[in-house]
Amino acid sequence: MLSGVGLVLISGVAACGGKEQKTADPEAPAGPPEGSLEWAIQGPWRAADRPRDIYRHPLETLRFFGLQPSMHVVEFWPGSGWYTEILAPYLAKGDGEYYGAGFATGPGTDPAQAALVANFERRFGSDRRLYGDVKFSAFGSGTGPAAPAGTADMALFMRNIHAWMAAGIAEKAFADAYAALKPGGVLGVEQHRLAPDEDQDPAASNGYVQEAFVKQLAAEAGFIFVAASEINANPEDTKDHPFGVETLPPRLLTAAQGEAPDPAFDSAKYRAIGESDRMTLKFRKPE
Repeated sequence: MLSGVGLVLISGVAACGGKEQKTADPEAPAGPPEGSLEWAIQGPWRAADRPRDIYRHPLETLRFFGLQPSMHVVEFWPGSGWYTEILAPYLAKGDGEYYGAGFATGPGTDPAQAALVANFERRFGSDRRLYGDVKFSAFGSGTGPAAPAGTADMALFMRNIHAWMAAGIAEKAFADAYAALKPGGVLGVEQHRLAPDEDQDPAASNGYVQEAFVKQLAAEAGFIFVAASEINANPEDTKDHPFGVETLPPRLLTAAQGEAPDPAFDSAKYRAIGESDRMTLKFRKPE
């Protein structure tokens, strides 16, 4: 005889058929779909570089430029590959193509630049499953096309214009990007921004460039200005740092370039500012 409410379930056995009821394990939260831009940005291969996303805003920046997975993209002076590790996997999954136009190497090359290029090509040329068939080219005073003429959907200048001004090749950079792009192709620019009331140093020795000057360089090369964004603005950047923009993260210089670091220099103020105030501009090659 059963007491109580008249029916007791024992050891998880259900009344209907006497079979044990099992609760399904909760599913782990799904990550971004493979092949999406969010997936490329959150990829584990970016673990060392992801902390800078709060300053560089790669998702918002690349969306502003209009990046699509099937595009052919050429990045001028990609450095160690901070953006390459986003762009290459994303484009590889979408049947796009990535060109990295690095430093020109050869006799008389700066050893540090040569090492950077070698490491870049080794890293992004050794894992085709992740990065796809990355194409390597070069950009410098005597280089030829950064990518085959009229084939690129997008060219990117990510914080390098000041260096090209110092080297006397800024005009060539814009001309080479124009030549590489298809009609209607996009030039995306991110650059440390000088205050509009400050005099522009022709060599941009402190790393900052006037937005109006960048627009002038682009117009002289034939580009049409499309839009500007404040995605990478930083109003805390006073732009009067002792060692130029490199006083700020990520470099945090404590002495002039080429000099030994100064252990007595206090970088706390510059860490608090964060990375530089930067313009983010979009241009288009006429149809």
